[in-house]
Amino acid sequence: MKIEDFDYYLPESLIAQSPTNPRDHSKLMVIHKDTGKIDHRIFYNIVDYLNKDDLLILNETKVIRARLIGKKETGANVEVFLLKKVDDKRWQTLVKPGGKIKEGTKIIFKGAEGICVKHLSDGTRYFEFNVGDEELEKIGEIPLPPYIKKPLEDPSRYQTVYARDPGSVAAPTAGLHFTDRLLDEISTKGVKILKVTLDVGLDTFRPIHEKEIEEHKMHTENYRIPEETIEEIKHKKGRVIAVGTTVVRTLESWAKTGQLHGDTSLYIYPPYKFKVVEGLVTNFHLPKSSLIVLVSAFAGRDLVMKAYKMAIENGYRFFSFGDACLFI
Repeated sequence: MKIEDFDYYLPESLIAQSPTNPRDHSKLMVIHKDTGKIDHRIFYNIVDYLNKDDLLILNETKVIRARLIGKKETGANVEVFLLKKVDDKRWQTLVKPGGKIKEGTKIIFKGAEGICVKHLSDGTRYFEFNVGDEELEKIGEIPLPPYIKKPLEDPSRYQTVYARDPGSVAAPTAGLHFTDRLLDEISTKGVKILKVTLDVGLDTFRPIHEKEIEEHKMHTENYRIPEETIEEIKHKKGRVIAVGTTVVRTLESWAKTGQLHGDTSLYIYPPYKFKVVEGLVTNFHLPKSSLIVLVSAFAGRDLVMKAYKMAIENGYRFFSFGDACLFI
């Protein structure tokens, strides 16, 4: 299939620059896959579409303060963006400006130092720091996607209320709509709430550049699944509903490999036979991205593009701080 089949025009005014307050008052578009029927609701109405014995599965990864601002010994400003931990004090990073950062270059931060120890073929670099993760967390900033231009007053709003496991450089944004109160209401209805972890990488925002979607290579991310979650899935009485594309990739990776933890580069595109996931909560995604391709594999391209067109016409907010969809 052509990547152009997953393109659409989005007015810049519909790119959400700040989160809805309260979290669960964002809009919710409910798309019924079998009939094509579309409902326009508020996110807290999601409880009306969940049934007793359904399994609602969340990604409890936590966004780290991955954006480090420092200076070279010459005084020039440098941004070092943490991508993936390699060992105790070594990280794979993106560096801006990268052209002048050679192996051996020292960057001085407020309370820490880092040395570029290796250039990688993909343009990233290994940096070795003189402090551990706790110290880096104190000096770093929460990274926001490039399309969000407005400063975030409360960094906790780029974390889910159930974030527990540090490791992501981007939030699993479908989960940002849930409040503790809403989760309690869902649980009281008899829905089982379960957790997985997938550390979201920066490439989650990267558009597909290949003309044919089949030629795209997915980035690798680390995932962990508790045995309890798998046991509940194996003995389920209701539907498995994933909160976010990261949960979809985690569960479908397990279905493919049988592994409860590891790295996954699973790329889901039409046609794909889903082995675990039967419902999906997700945001409205960037055009020509692997995320909109995944959602199209789940619900059908025509229905997804129809829903996106309707969302634009009805003033839904898009991307990380935007409104949500429920595909059932």
